[in-house]
Amino acid sequence: MMKLLRKHCAIPAIISAGLLSLPALAIDLTAQLPSRISEVKAGNQQVVLLGQELTVGQRAPAFKVVDNNFKTVQLSDFSGKTVLISVIPSVDTGICSLQTKRFNSEVANLPDEVVLLTISTDLPFAQKRYCQQEQVADMAVVSDAVWRDFGSNYGLLIKDMGLLTRAILLIDNKGHLQYQQLVPELAQEPDYADALTALAELLKKS
Repeated sequence: MMKLLRKHCAIPAIISAGLLSLPALAIDLTAQLPSRISEVKAGNQQVVLLGQELTVGQRAPAFKVVDNNFKTVQLSDFSGKTVLISVIPSVDTGICSLQTKRFNSEVANLPDEVVLLTISTDLPFAQKRYCQQEQVADMAVVSDAVWRDFGSNYGLLIKDMGLLTRAILLIDNKGHLQYQQLVPELAQEPDYADALTALAELLKKS
């Protein structure tokens, strides 16, 4: 009996600590989001994206995600910085791994006023394991799994999958979205050269 009581008493504590993934809750939270058929394809099928579609030049929406210790990370934490965001569906896929390692390798080439983030809906446990395994230590890899706040606010959440579509975003040091690359095929790497050229040009202007 005591074992049973301890088992059930532990469940609320785990939930309150944010350690359980709650797919049903995530679906409820995104049910009212606007949707659009995008130009992104998964195989031969166009992907439906949820959330507000953004345009270059507008104020970058606030968002909150978590790091691998479930500590909240917000866009406002990088106020005054230029932020490059590498968006991936999952660290546990080959293309996403290549993308993450590529941007991690670019950190050493960039000035201190540039922040690089990788965002996916992987649980923080998976991200931590991946970063340790692949020695990704120079850029932050953060999770949108708790609130789906980033995907919703940036219109990058794939309907009925709970994943983010592959993309690269650039936010300038005044907080405006200055570049957005939605990769046209989920199984395709982004155009790194185009994104890094856009970053270099943005830094010249700032």
